[in-house]
Amino acid sequence: MLSVNQLSFGYGKKQVLQDISFNLQAGELTAVLGMNGAGKSTLLKIISGLLKPSAGELLLEDKSLHKFSKKQLACKIGYLPQNVLSMDCTVFEAVLIGRKPYFSSHPAKEDLQETASILQLTGLADFADQQMLHLSGGELQRVAIARTLAQKPSLLLMDEPINHLDIRSQLDIMALVRQLAVRFNITVLIVMHDLNIALRFCDNFILMGEGRLYASGGREVITTDAIADIYRLQAVLHNQNGLPLVIPCPVNEPSVL
Repeated sequence: MLSVNQLSFGYGKKQVLQDISFNLQAGELTAVLGMNGAGKSTLLKIISGLLKPSAGELLLEDKSLHKFSKKQLACKIGYLPQNVLSMDCTVFEAVLIGRKPYFSSHPAKEDLQETASILQLTGLADFADQQMLHLSGGELQRVAIARTLAQKPSLLLMDEPINHLDIRSQLDIMALVRQLAVRFNITVLIVMHDLNIALRFCDNFILMGEGRLYASGGREVITTDAIADIYRLQAVLHNQNGLPLVIPCPVNEPSVL
């Protein structure tokens, strides 16, 4: 569905990404993992079209990304940045914004119906008339996902969507994303930090280190050696009710002068 071939990018003389290649399939969640500064967010910005690669090729549904018009990309790709900002409008109006690629000046009846349907699917129907400014962090994130789904994308890019949320909200958001990906056959690429939540919900994993691809694949790529190389951290892998669990080993406390 999405093919990334030998992708490279740099800011001036600073190389941020180098020779990144992987493939994503429809209906699956793929987590992008690595330390801060590994180039994860930059990768998503390039795929979304916000940044232009210095080398490499991006194919979406076997078609080069640069051959899509901006309107076509707005319908094909949904992008959730790290920081979701509240707006002075109702939840319904916020989600309706996601339908903008499908109308010019005023939304049609179909756009209103699609918005109402998405609010129902994402558990936001009872919040439709509430002001965005009054929502919690988890509710805001759910609205952002609903707004992106209103675009009816085939590819959904999410940059750290569960950071700063409590553990219950994190699990709820990830469960929602997985349910919607499977139901609508959406390809999801999601930057994450929590290895255990990634292992719980994602099908595939892209491990990055210092702008390079370390490994990509299923759960088999999450090994103690990979964790040591990518995160400079010793850990053990434990099976808990059929799910792999990453348990970091104790580290030496820094000395206090």
